[in-house]
Amino acid sequence: MALSDTRLHELAASLAEVPGVTGVLLGGSRARGTHTPDSDTDLGVYYRAPLDVAALAERARVFGGPAARVTSPGEWGPWVDGGGWLTVDGAAVDWIYRDVRRVEQACADAEQGRYAFHAQVGHPLGVPDFAYAGEVALGVVLADPAGELAALQGRARVFPPALRESLVAGLWEADFLVGVARKAVPRGDSAYLAGCLFRLVGVCAHALHGAAGRWLINEKGAVAASAALPGAPPRLAERVDALFAGLDGDPVHLAAALDAATDLVLETADACAMMSR
Repeated sequence: MALSDTRLHELAASLAEVPGVTGVLLGGSRARGTHTPDSDTDLGVYYRAPLDVAALAERARVFGGPAARVTSPGEWGPWVDGGGWLTVDGAAVDWIYRDVRRVEQACADAEQGRYAFHAQVGHPLGVPDFAYAGEVALGVVLADPAGELAALQGRARVFPPALRESLVAGLWEADFLVGVARKAVPRGDSAYLAGCLFRLVGVCAHALHGAAGRWLINEKGAVAASAALPGAPPRLAERVDALFAGLDGDPVHLAAALDAATDLVLETADACAMMSR
């Protein structure tokens, strides 16, 4: 179930009146048009500290009922930040805080080709800091009294060439992971190999998106999104599934999975080179 457009804009306008809130952005699958009827509605609540959490909580109760609550900034971790899980008119609506100063820094770093994956609960690969820029680029501005979100969006919609180069260059880590994973094959350590392969696949997915000049902001669906890119290695999704299916603790099967991963990394590098031309 989804909120009506009228209700969505009413909610965004109300949030924008809270002291500290600078704008509201529709994000997630509903912004990108890839949602299903059961998809949540994700609202990025952009703010400059101090954020009036008490006033925000009052808005949450108005729209979500007396049991609705919101967090303080940072309560969900350094990169997810905070927000609230609400039910509004029977629809699941997530409020997700975004500190505008950190978003601006993420945009500046991406433009210089600087990025890192940051540890965060619920994100096994880590949150890439450039995801903040990608969220703005892919989102739909609902409320923006001072025009800050529009300015950030205009800045982020052009994928930074320096970030493209850095993400493709980051494929060195995939090669390294294959090497360290091979040392665990004789021990039949399938759990360690699974971790190495998960990160390897994530690095490849980001390299492919970088080469294509596309933002990848979530681990969920990253393989399917990569497989859909023009010029991606053939049968990418099926081959990734096969990698993990072979991790049964048998050293022969583990070695075969790493051989297949090696081929995938090489093909990813070739695909990135072709996309970047």
